[in-house]
Amino acid sequence: MRGAAVRLGGADVLSGIDLRVAAGERVALIGPSGAGKTTLLKLLNGTVAATRGRVRALGCEYGRSSARRTRAARHRIGTVHQHFDLVPQLRVVHNVNAGRLGAWPLWKAALSLVRPFEARAAQAALERVGIGDKLRERTGDLSGGEQQRVAIARVLVQRPRVVLADEPIASLDPARAREVVDLLFAVSAEAGTALVASLHDLDVALGRFDRVVGLRAGRVVVDAPPREVGDAEVARLFRTGGSP
Repeated sequence: MRGAAVRLGGADVLSGIDLRVAAGERVALIGPSGAGKTTLLKLLNGTVAATRGRVRALGCEYGRSSARRTRAARHRIGTVHQHFDLVPQLRVVHNVNAGRLGAWPLWKAALSLVRPFEARAAQAALERVGIGDKLRERTGDLSGGEQQRVAIARVLVQRPRVVLADEPIASLDPARAREVVDLLFAVSAEAGTALVASLHDLDVALGRFDRVVGLRAGRVVVDAPPREVGDAEVARLFRTGGSP
């Protein structure tokens, strides 16, 4: 990502973003609310287009590569959304299998709604996240924590090269937060998968991740290993008023 900017509703949400994430790297995005963290994740998975600059992911340059190549790249990027993006009326197996839709032809995706394909893979993913008994449950009947695990299981079956997580531990108690971070790190450990997660918890960001990228007012103001992010850098990120 070089010189990337996003303008929405007449305002710059991101400006001049230069960012490179290596295979297997674990990057924490931090910054105050409204800093642009979610938009940056959307730039990385191609669901938001850059107004200026260039964004390249897994060999695909968004907006310049073919539609086929773009779809292939996006299928290799798994996203854990802040609000999960599950279909509550469907059984858990269908929501987990949504992680495979990019690899299936249309007929298989449609038929799987009647008789789920690859149910064993979905079951294995659910067992990894600790809810192996929920395969046939209606997703809307699960607790919030269980639905979050379904969202992570969906990423597991996708077998991504990059995992993006938008506030995956927001509103969780410390024990549950550690479990979720451990799950995401386990996914990242497979095949050198990169992990980029937006976080409000500074202790987790500074204590667990390889690198910290701090956003303020749509600009990167910190990009360093956690050991180099001290009180001055945190104060610069979260101070009230003023410009970046």
